[in-house]
Parts: sequence; C-alpha cells; structure tokens
Amino acid sequence: MTILLAPVSHKGKHCIAIRFDYDFTIKEYVKQFPGTYWSSTLGSFYFVYSSKKLTAFATYLKKRNYAYDLPSALAKASARRRNVYFLPPLSTRKQGILTKYEQFLYGKRLSRSSVKVYSSFVSEFLRHTRDKKTELLDEEDVRLYVEWAVKELNYSISTHRQLVSAIKHFAHFYPGCSIDEEKLYRPKKDRKLPVVLNKEELFELIRVTKNLKHRTIIALLYGSGLRVGELLRLQLRSFDFKRKQIHIVGAKGRKDRYTTIAESTFPLLKNYYNTYEPKLYLFEGKSGGMYSSSSIRSFLKQSCKLAGIAKHVTPHTLRHSFATHLLENGTDLRYIQELLGHSKPETTMIYTHVTKGDLQDIKSPLDTLILQRKLPDKDEQFPLLS
Repeated sequence: MTILLAPVSHKGKHCIAIRFDYDFTIKEYVKQFPGTYWSSTLGSFYFVYSSKKLTAFATYLKKRNYAYDLPSALAKASARRRNVYFLPPLSTRKQGILTKYEQFLYGKRLSRSSVKVYSSFVSEFLRHTRDKKTELLDEEDVRLYVEWAVKELNYSISTHRQLVSAIKHFAHFYPGCSIDEEKLYRPKKDRKLPVVLNKEELFELIRVTKNLKHRTIIALLYGSGLRVGELLRLQLRSFDFKRKQIHIVGAKGRKDRYTTIAESTFPLLKNYYNTYEPKLYLFEGKSGGMYSSSSIRSFLKQSCKLAGIAKHVTPHTLRHSFATHLLENGTDLRYIQELLGHSKPETTMIYTHVTKGDLQDIKSPLDTLILQRKLPDKDEQFPLLS
C-alpha cells in the first residue's frame, strides 16, 4: 500500500494530509508521529508543513518500509515556491477559462514563453481566490493576491510588473469579471545599472575557456552583442561573412535585424564548424536540435571562476559589455541601438551611465582640495592622506 502525502491548506496553515486506504496497523503507526492530528474536514491525518517535518515523517515511514508518494514538484521546489503547492487546484470551470485565456494570448501573437509566464500568474491568481466565482473577482482580490505573492513568494519588482500585466490581459479577455484594469497598480521599474566586464576580464574569460564550442559561444555573445536566445536560434544560413554580418530573425518584439561579426572570430568559427559539423543550428546539443541556455550559464559560471572574476556574470553581461565598449570606443549611440535591436533610444541610453571614458576625466573634489594645499605659494602644511 502507498501512503499519499498531499499539500493542503487547513485552518489557515500549510499542512500535509496523510491519505491511505484504511489499515488499522498503518493508522496506529501514523497517529504516533509527533504533531500528527486527525481532521474530519480533510478526512485524513495531517501535520503542519515544514521542510524538516516532512523529511522526518518520510524517515519515520521508511522505518516500517511503508511506501509513500509525494508530488515531485513539491519535493524539488525551492522554499519560496512551495507555498504555491498549498493553493487549492483549479475547478473544472476555472481551468476551462484559463485554457481559453491562453488561446486569447496566442491570438494576440504573444510568444510561447510570454504565454507560459502570463498563464502561470493567472493560474496562481485564480487558485488564490479559491472558490470565489470568476464573475465576482475584483481589484480587492488582485490586491490580496499581489500582497501574498510579494510576501510569500518574494517576487521582485520586475516579476510584480509581469504579474500585473498578466491580470490586465485577463481582465480584458474576461470582461465578465469585476476587475477594472485601469485601477491595477504596477510599480515602476528598478533603474539598475548593468554589470559590465572590462576588456582585461573579457580577454581572460576567453583565454581560460579551453572547450572550442564554449569559447566560440562566448566570442559571439560578446563580439556580436547577441541575446542568449538569439545565439541559440542561429542557423548556418544566418551568416554573411563577406559583409561581416549576422542576420537575426524573429528577435525580441518579433523584429529582424543585422549585427556585426568580429573578424577575429572567423578562424574560430571555421575551426568550430570543421570540428563539430553542425547540421542546422550553429550550436546543437548532443542529440541534435538547439543547444540549451542552461548549459551556457553553467560553463560560463565555471569559466568566470577560472578567470578569477567575482562579478555576477550571465550571458547578458557579455551583451552589456559589447554595448558599453562600443560606446567607449566612440561608436554613435544610434548605431549601437541598431546593432542591439532596441526599439527605443532610451533603452540604449543606459550604457551612457556605465562607460568609463568621460568619468575618468572628472576629478574628485577631494583631489582638487589636496592639490590646492600642495601648491608652492601655500605656507600652511597639509599632510597627505596616507
């Protein structure tokens, strides 16, 4: 017999229900576990959830060789995401509405990844509202859900903004509900400066990356300013070596564009092609098809460790570095905007805040103060800071 451990909400707390076909021996054994209670409402024994408690109970069952089943999603989930699994499942009617909402998003020509993200937020919202009819949902329900998600799931501001966008789309799709999308609050974006590697760090990063495929990927991400998704979708036909250009098809915002290829990568690309012999995509997995972004993040982390780079580096950091170094080399901002595929110049303008050329020419007032005190015509002695 297999004992089912199911996440439930009971008396306002996250609990684990212990369900099994009636067996007197199992019943007597389960009820002896510290902190186990019987609930007539649940129709089962249960205990208040904690990761430590769940592990202890699993060990307790193993002592008698009792088999148990725990949803793998709950077992593998991070601590903050576990809260989601204690929300009740969607009713058949709400699941039907969610399915139609996904079709609505596809009809608006949103990307598959956007549909997946928006759908997960709306599913979470509908589960959070429990048995409340969809027609009665209003801004108060949205507010309570957002407060719960920010507190319990520790959502960032960017995720918070996505969440609100998803519910705005839902309110537009399902006018039968009472949500006024104009009254939904969406926080302003964080204004964070991008992490940028200096030229010495980039050179060292490429040098310590011995694997030919990995080195070629790093060289293209930085040398052409590609997003990781754009790099993974590159096909052999994307390259025009005579014009030193890469044709990026269906990039962010469904826009095509051309970006540059560094001449220094030509021998590297030739060596890579002759070694790996890709068939369709430039970078393919072991069994064919597109290479994975998780593999890139993994080897990039290892290469940064070997290069002694302490900064938090992602594939996008190489794109930021491409743009920043172009600006420092005197490239016009409009050309950089075109190479990066930005719709608005304001997006590209952020790199003006991280370039070092002009900033290095600005003297700190402390330096000016020290210099003035050291001038020959000054009688008073002013010691150096050291």
